[in-house]
Amino acid sequence: MAAQPIFILKEGSKRTHGSDAQHNNIMAAKAVAEAVRTTLGPKGMDKMLVDSMGDVVITNDGATILKEMDIEHPGAKMIVEVAKTQDAEVGDGTTTAAVLAGEFLTKAEDLLESGVHPTVIASGYRLAADQATKIIDTITISAAPEDTETLQKIAATAITGKGAEAQKDHLSKLAVKAVKSVAERSEDGKITVDIDDIKVEKRPGGSIKDSEIIDGVIVDKERVHPAMPEVVEDAKVLLLSVPIELKKTETKAEIKITTPDQMQLFLDQEEAMLKEIVDKVINTGANVVFCQKGIDDLAQYYLTKAGIFGMRRVKKSDMDKLSRATGARIITNLDEIEESDLGYAGLVEEKDVTGSRMTFVTGCKDSKATSILLRGGTEHVVEGIERALEDALRVVGVALEDQKIVVGGGSPEIELSLRLKEYAATLKGREQLAVMKFAESLEVIPSTLAENAGLDPIDMLVEMRSQHEKGNKRAGLNVYTGKIEDMFEDNVVEPLRIKTQAINAATEAAIMVLRIDDVIASSSPAKLGGPGAGGEMPEDMM
Repeated sequence: MAAQPIFILKEGSKRTHGSDAQHNNIMAAKAVAEAVRTTLGPKGMDKMLVDSMGDVVITNDGATILKEMDIEHPGAKMIVEVAKTQDAEVGDGTTTAAVLAGEFLTKAEDLLESGVHPTVIASGYRLAADQATKIIDTITISAAPEDTETLQKIAATAITGKGAEAQKDHLSKLAVKAVKSVAERSEDGKITVDIDDIKVEKRPGGSIKDSEIIDGVIVDKERVHPAMPEVVEDAKVLLLSVPIELKKTETKAEIKITTPDQMQLFLDQEEAMLKEIVDKVINTGANVVFCQKGIDDLAQYYLTKAGIFGMRRVKKSDMDKLSRATGARIITNLDEIEESDLGYAGLVEEKDVTGSRMTFVTGCKDSKATSILLRGGTEHVVEGIERALEDALRVVGVALEDQKIVVGGGSPEIELSLRLKEYAATLKGREQLAVMKFAESLEVIPSTLAENAGLDPIDMLVEMRSQHEKGNKRAGLNVYTGKIEDMFEDNVVEPLRIKTQAINAATEAAIMVLRIDDVIASSSPAKLGGPGAGGEMPEDMM
């Protein structure tokens, strides 16, 4: 009697196992890495991404590209996660992390085909990543928090290649000044930087050099009534998270009115209730009111009569920043307002910025409140600059926290590659092969930099290796001249954490992909009625 096939998976499910599963995942990860590879470095190209709504994003930022690409393959998603983690942790080096992860898997595939087991490769990669962290520590340069010039070089390196080079000096000065203004030093001398304390407002129009830093908060709103004062000095600021409106009843209610007098009484009572609410606000002594919810038309009139500057529907994030800057508490109950709940600002002013009104709150209690107003020719230009500035702010913050930097231009990768090859020779067993491949993989960064600059990658790698073996540990590729030069003298520097995070995250992702030998994908309900719904099962599921 013929053996009956046993079905253990739901109809329509798909299973790939063994070397096929590994090969598919590695191919998907390589495809993602290849997609962003051409964007690496100052001479990297940009990508234009169009979403389902027709919105266009033009960028060469690795994390942005991978986020906008809407990737479905589960193996490829792991590489996207590497870029996202790098972006969250450091802010820059996202393309480096994705390219490294793809290269680690490409080299691992060679070992798999030679018969080396995935767990041996994983073990070798871990050894190599740990050793790489130790080696890179020997080539770091100290950066003192007071060394503004070095911090500006770090910011300029992050901005380079992101479409804002023409004004990178101006933007890097803005970034360093903004980060230093929000940096906090704890009792044990450690510096912490919360980049969320810096508010970035973008406005198309003007040129990039018109971008400026404001010691205070910018709110992209205008006052609710044109007769309200445009400028308020020595402002007493009240922040409300409740509306200055009449409350609607919770349940559906009807009021029966039989005479016109009753109608008038009802309207008078409504007005009196609204006047009572506004009086509570006026009696606090506040002359500037920021309301997170709505302000009734009649309430606007009363506030205007009292000479109060009022603004409604302010974003929650803006309210939090205003609270931190002015020292005001966000009020949720109008009956419990005290004078101590009010904040202070030296000046609250509404200004015209390229045809639209914005409110500037300056001279605040807390000097750590900082905003940057970004300008640029078009919407796409401003968005590109915002991404570049965001990276610059993050890397300067990381440099202040760690106070350790390394040079760029592919120099650390070449040094790591050479030293790891020496380390591999000291190992016994097959892990040695994995460490050798790991060392070779690191060379993809200088090689890609050369390719993207239109140079010969082999010639550049040979020359760089030669310089490093002579003891010039800062020798890297100058993509503008095509020569191997001292990267520190060329002002190409970045925080140590960019390199360590990229190597560690890429290693972890590569190991995770390598350890998968079975992929079982359930079918979505929509697909169950499609082809193959007649009871036939794929051969590999029987």
